[in-house]
Amino acid sequence: MASSPATTSAKPSAATKPTAKKSAKDKWQSRAVVRLIEAGCVAECPVCGERVKYRARHRDQQVICNVYDKGRWQRVEQYHLDCYTEADCPHGPVE
Repeated sequence: MASSPATTSAKPSAATKPTAKKSAKDKWQSRAVVRLIEAGCVAECPVCGERVKYRARHRDQQVICNVYDKGRWQRVEQYHLDCYTEADCPHGPVE
């Protein structure tokens, strides 16, 4: 009797899976988006130093920025919409 060969998984394990490095053009960059300020927001605007806070009956907007340095995420910053434009859009144009 011949023994059958052991079957192997077609999926490579995490230890042997090659890691793909991102090219320079694929690196993450800082970006900014405009959103309504939601209840419970407790961020401080880096420009004016005041809290970016929710106010009932107002539809205030904020700019939320994901900040990257050399392709690595560093932090999230939240600005008042007016403060972000006064600061000449430090993390790029608002999407």
